[in-house]
Amino acid sequence: MNEIKLSIENINPAVLWGPNNDHFEIIKKQYPKLKIVARGSEVKVLGDEHELNVFNDKFNTLLQHVEKYENLSITDIERILGSKVSAAPSADAPADKFNNSEVIVFGPNGIMVKARTANQRRMVDAIVKNDVLFAIGPAGTGKTYTAVALAVRALKNKEIKRIILTRPAVEAGENLGFLPGDLKEKIDPYLRPLYDALDDMIPAEKLKVYLENRTIEIAPLAFMRGRTLDNCFVILDEAQNATDMQLKMFLTRMGPTAKFIVTGDVTQIDLPKKQQSGLHTALRILTDIKGIEIIYLSGEDVVRHKLVKRILEAYGDIQ
Repeated sequence: MNEIKLSIENINPAVLWGPNNDHFEIIKKQYPKLKIVARGSEVKVLGDEHELNVFNDKFNTLLQHVEKYENLSITDIERILGSKVSAAPSADAPADKFNNSEVIVFGPNGIMVKARTANQRRMVDAIVKNDVLFAIGPAGTGKTYTAVALAVRALKNKEIKRIILTRPAVEAGENLGFLPGDLKEKIDPYLRPLYDALDDMIPAEKLKVYLENRTIEIAPLAFMRGRTLDNCFVILDEAQNATDMQLKMFLTRMGPTAKFIVTGDVTQIDLPKKQQSGLHTALRILTDIKGIEIIYLSGEDVVRHKLVKRILEAYGDIQ
């Protein structure tokens, strides 16, 4: 019996082996004549020389795919191994629920970003079928986090070339000039939640490169004026703090191959009292336009500490 050893040292094992080691089990079933043992950063395989050579080629292709895209789906495994495979549903999950597909994106250190509620799953489905998605709900419902995950997935899958994340810097009156420091230091505090989400989904060094070469751009809403945003995934966060004109300006930046997600919480408007939120207007007049979907998240979607839901209920933000 022959033996080969393969290193996976530079690969995120959570991506390669899949949730609950589902991918590992699928790979083993495809090669029943081989004994495959994974330990740490090494895979040891025993069997016939011909079978080992075939496995070596296919497995290295899998590794190259994971290294390049930081993602691996069952469809990818089918394509690379060259035959139809199937994954058994998780023992603790009904067959009609999301299983592997529930993972939107695999982040560093084995982080699996999932759609954790029914409405988050609706967001995942909706952005496939529509080019504009509004995700509206109170704090803690995961609307921004899910939106960023969908953008990162699209980037990793080469569906788009860039991600643009923006928020109205309303606390600074959209006039950042009086704040100390350079531009980045001025705007970072208002955009920190977007950075935090990205940190969970992209390795630090790669994120740094993406930000430097503007594959990922994070900027205040005012900086979108006059641009055409194409071949990219664009998220407007905290849209309740955009005026009618600002939200119209943003939505009309959309190029032919772009995806837009607008997130907001209509109970947390920080605009001056005499100024109307553009989100209210948009939700009223864009409801029946084909290609635009509006999803309302609720207290059932709160995924922060259990007390967050009770706090929101006490303040009357959710029913």
